[in-house]
Amino acid sequence: MSFTGKYQLQHQENFEPFMKALGLPDDEIQKGKDLKSISEIVQDGKKFKITVTTGSKVVKNEFTIGEESEIEMLNGEKTKVVVHMEGNNKLVTSVKGMKSVTELNGDTITYTMTMGDLTLKRVSKRI
Repeated sequence: MSFTGKYQLQHQENFEPFMKALGLPDDEIQKGKDLKSISEIVQDGKKFKITVTTGSKVVKNEFTIGEESEIEMLNGEKTKVVVHMEGNNKLVTSVKGMKSVTELNGDTITYTMTMGDLTLKRVSKRI
């Protein structure tokens, strides 16, 4: 199953409390909470390029399944991660005490990030 495509955010749960826990300033949280971000994913075998555009902010990350890569997190911080694939439709990684799962089902990508007892869930549809 290929992740390649463009996806638009449909809805999200717990955005504000999760971003506060990450340390984002309130003004950035307020600006970002109602924006419908667009994720563009290009998959070439085990290599991924992901560009997320939210308003004027663009975050680009590249990684290869099973290899250490540097990514930019939602709060702008750069960190090293290893992304694993479970089955043929789930990308899983742990970063700074958070577990991130990106799951593709048909034309829908569900992105779940868990930190302690807080879970951010974002659902995007292929456009």
